[in-house]
Amino acid sequence: MKVGLIKEIKSRESRVGLTPDGVAALVARGHHVLVEKSAGVGSGFSDAMYQQAGAQICSTAQAWDNELIIKVKEPIEAEYCFLKQQIVFTFFHLAGVPLALTKALLAGKTSAVAYETLEDANGRLPLLAPMSAVAGNMAVQMGCHFLAAYQGGKGVMLGAVLGKHYGNVLIIGDGVVGSHAARTAVGLGANVTVAGLFPENAIRLQRDISSDIAYVISEPDTIQEHLRTADLVVGAVLIHGARATHVVTDAMVQSMQPGSVIVDVSIDQGGCIETAHATGHDNPVYEKHGVIHYCVSNMPGAYPCTSTLALTDATLPYVLKLADKGLMALQQDTGFAKALNTHQGYISCLPVAESLALMDNYRPFSADFIGA
Repeated sequence: MKVGLIKEIKSRESRVGLTPDGVAALVARGHHVLVEKSAGVGSGFSDAMYQQAGAQICSTAQAWDNELIIKVKEPIEAEYCFLKQQIVFTFFHLAGVPLALTKALLAGKTSAVAYETLEDANGRLPLLAPMSAVAGNMAVQMGCHFLAAYQGGKGVMLGAVLGKHYGNVLIIGDGVVGSHAARTAVGLGANVTVAGLFPENAIRLQRDISSDIAYVISEPDTIQEHLRTADLVVGAVLIHGARATHVVTDAMVQSMQPGSVIVDVSIDQGGCIETAHATGHDNPVYEKHGVIHYCVSNMPGAYPCTSTLALTDATLPYVLKLADKGLMALQQDTGFAKALNTHQGYISCLPVAESLALMDNYRPFSADFIGA
């Protein structure tokens, strides 16, 4: 199969979808890999390294003109013209990005295979997990930075000073993002509360991270109570494939102390904070009701070297399957099949169709559908 590796052009996005080792693995199986010029430079991989792995360096148009396209982030408007009847394997987050992308995928009859909806045998999201882990770590780091008085924050340090713990962190969500955020915040020495839906997760967090973590059930009154004293709030809510639910309302944000910080990691799926809207690395924050909001939709892009290595460790086995078998690989793996978001002009992921109110365009995955 002809495989194209695309250079990301989203602002401040330097991750790349394949390492030279990944290219070498594809070439060893007889696939032809075309790498867009400078695609890996931001992650520490030169064009020469890809050539040594067996790839051909090419232009943007040549990279897109292949059967299988490998990216990291969803295509942006300047890339819509390249969408046609090829397989594109990347993060899409269709429920949270502009509707125009979904329409472009449908018009191009593109087979959009999304990292974020691919499931393993246990129903987990193995391709989303590494980037969720990076974002969870980052959420607390960014919170610390913007809580500084010179950044407009309230001047509270998250950490221990001579044995005394300072700073209150509320993490809403206890999945991969929430767990990594909790570990980072506890490591600094902050007072950490995690709000989740399953009491049994309290045992896991307290056993694996720290017995000092407070766990509360994620209900409006409980969240409201903890928001009033929170210095940092991390939004870590995830619904597979669907738009995130607003668990923090505008009125709740108004009750927070001035100079507090919100980091909404769920923003790539629309955000779980009502006052949140997507930002970029160039202008990552804004103030609403006196509260600083950090809502960067590609947080791991800030650390492309680490993020690329972590991501491609997870994605490469699936890239190889797609290159070897095309969409037939999805028929043999029900979890992989859930990654198919659009195909032949239809939406094939139910949560996406529901979130975008495009049920008339929905067609469920089936063997006949893939063979269409």
